[in-house]
Amino acid sequence: MKQILLAALLIVVPVSVFSATELWLSPGHKPPAGAGTSNPLGDLTDYQAIVSDTRALVEAGKLSAAEHRATDFETRWDDAESSLRPKAPAAWGNVDAAADRVFAALRARSPDTQTVKKRLTALSDRLSHPSAGGSKGGVQQVAGIAVTDANGHAIPCETLLGKLRSALANGAIGDADLAQARSLQSRATQRCNADDDVHSDQLSARALALSSQ
Repeated sequence: MKQILLAALLIVVPVSVFSATELWLSPGHKPPAGAGTSNPLGDLTDYQAIVSDTRALVEAGKLSAAEHRATDFETRWDDAESSLRPKAPAAWGNVDAAADRVFAALRARSPDTQTVKKRLTALSDRLSHPSAGGSKGGVQQVAGIAVTDANGHAIPCETLLGKLRSALANGAIGDADLAQARSLQSRATQRCNADDDVHSDQLSARALALSSQ
């Protein structure tokens, strides 16, 4: 009897597996949600872990430590920009913008715990779905200087500040406009240090525009 049952089992199991496989591959079959999908930026698990660590510190009331942990995210994210951004510029910009909002909230003079939590949640969601929503796209200019990329995301403020420093060092901005340019540079640097790329870029662009006058 045992031999008969074993023989029957050996026949039934392969047939069942074959049938299930055939059903999965059939044109009318819809795989479970998320099956076969991938993050356009690759594996962002390590970044999610840092966000989780930061949230735990915030919930424990350790905002200073949370800011330091968020800086770990910032450093790692910036270091990986050259490899991540080309994969999906729009998706990268969405995550970058969400991260900047977290940094700004934690570095405020008096950080608001609830605001920080909301922005951490938004960053976590963006890491999971970086292509959802985000900017409408299109290059934006201030005083004739591009302040966003083709996807509508603010250019890293360090980039425009670097161009402005070069313009000032090379004498591209005349003496008549030098004081104004340096004032704009100072304000742009302050906004950049506050992780406010948008306003920093606008100020830098206004200063760079003086070199063409």
